[in-house]
Amino acid sequence: MIVEKLRRDFPIFKKKINGKPFVYFDNAATSFKPRSVIQAIQRYYQDLPVNAGRGEYDLSYQLEQEVDLARASLAEFIHASRAQEIVFTTGTTMGINMIAQSFAPSVLQAGDEIIITESEHAANVLPWYDVAKKTGAIVKIIELDGEQRLTPDLLKKYLTVKTKIIAFADVSNVLGTRSDVRAITALAHTYGAIVVVDGAQSVPHFPVDVVKDDIDFLVFSGHKMLGPTGIGVLYGKFSLLEKMTPFFTGGGMSLKFNKQQDVTYAPIPQIFEAGTQHWSGILGLKAAVDYLNKIGFAFIAQQEKQLRQYAMDQLRKIDHIVVYNPIAEAAIIAFNIKGVNPQDAATYFNSQGVAVRSGQHCARNLVEHLQVDGTVRWSAYFYNTQSEVDRFIAAAQAGRNFLDAYFQ
Repeated sequence: MIVEKLRRDFPIFKKKINGKPFVYFDNAATSFKPRSVIQAIQRYYQDLPVNAGRGEYDLSYQLEQEVDLARASLAEFIHASRAQEIVFTTGTTMGINMIAQSFAPSVLQAGDEIIITESEHAANVLPWYDVAKKTGAIVKIIELDGEQRLTPDLLKKYLTVKTKIIAFADVSNVLGTRSDVRAITALAHTYGAIVVVDGAQSVPHFPVDVVKDDIDFLVFSGHKMLGPTGIGVLYGKFSLLEKMTPFFTGGGMSLKFNKQQDVTYAPIPQIFEAGTQHWSGILGLKAAVDYLNKIGFAFIAQQEKQLRQYAMDQLRKIDHIVVYNPIAEAAIIAFNIKGVNPQDAATYFNSQGVAVRSGQHCARNLVEHLQVDGTVRWSAYFYNTQSEVDRFIAAAQAGRNFLDAYFQ
């Protein structure tokens, strides 16, 4: 009953696909938006369609105040020490690139090591490849353990005095396994290494405390946590942000400059937020945080755990389904239908009104580990229901026979 009530907040659930009620299990890619988030975005364009900062009129000042409030809300949401440690970005990808390009060169020399895992999303792989080429550093890729996760014991085998940066996803976007961030950061810091956490799949689903976990950098995207696309957050310890150079420059991030090319930059975080910001996105992200706080992570965790367990119990009964992550903390299942290409399988699910993701999920190194060309990914959020899982299972049961007949 609680879920059905919450679903009324999401206009998308009125939609039908191929004449059937829309069933959405692609939440790891992006989440639906509640009406309050849509209204916050609309409110900017309708009531506050101005630029914040330096506007000597009421609307500009009001928008500036609301942006400050949003920054403070995001800081509280992840338990940061101060609002100034919250930098608005376009999303997780931009956040990691900022760290790789603006911070990493200050701690990397030729021969130093950057550690990532083989399950990382491209956003947490390619920036490190790039900075390694520029600095002469070495990227070391850790193989996962038997439960498809990064553990402190596993990490310890790779750590050396040359290790400067460890970058990993709190929750794998394909496997749904969660790492022990607090234990990993504690171990990394004994070696003097900086820890970068990709929170794209964890922040929307689990409470995160950057102070208790002693996280150096955390990045996440708004669109995966009920918020708008094109907005995200880079959190960094203030002492580390002070070591960063501007990722890009322009209006709003300097206090003054002259023809002699003397430049005085704005303080943190404005120094990292050049140009006109995504004001509507910031207000929408604040509304998303308010919504998540209202329903609470205890409810989210309970609902997602039940949905995944129910889906797994049903999938185990289907002989032609292969699951690659039977154990996972997040509501993500990576699977294939035996003998069926993942894209073909996803196309069939769509014909049944069920949306799932197929392919390599931007985790190409993981595909090699799993020894498959790709997978179908089922991912749930708190607004999904058991009856929707039943629709998914019915499609999974029929999928093999349908596709065999279709492609003969």
